[in-house]
Amino acid sequence: MPDPDLTEQQQADLLTAARAAQTRAYAPYSHFLVGAAVLDEHGRVHAGCNVENAAYPQGVCAEAGALSAMVLAGGTRVRAAVVVGDGAAPVTPCGGCRQKLREFAGPDTPILVADRERLRARFTLAQLLPDSFGPDHLTP
Repeated sequence: MPDPDLTEQQQADLLTAARAAQTRAYAPYSHFLVGAAVLDEHGRVHAGCNVENAAYPQGVCAEAGALSAMVLAGGTRVRAAVVVGDGAAPVTPCGGCRQKLREFAGPDTPILVADRERLRARFTLAQLLPDSFGPDHLTP
């Protein structure tokens, strides 16, 4: 399922990066490994994985890791994102990560969800987070 907003190569690069990140996830408690990758405004791919903590709320989601890597590299806009997780249903970003993505992405930004073998679904950020609150609400 090619995405009209991404080249085939960009989509392949995002999927490869997110799948590689998934293999590095640290999830000794849930055993639920997640990888994510974002494409920034410069065409660079940044990946992250979930990192659990014995104090459960202190863990970090894969999407948050990918966004941190993007910001560290000087990126400020997400053009597309991929989340890779294995489950009966497609693994979409959690509510907190949807809001974190909103900080750097617009409503039409494609969010692709996949597992280790196939692309499972495509959403826009607006579909995952309708009527969202973002940085534009804080500008006079």
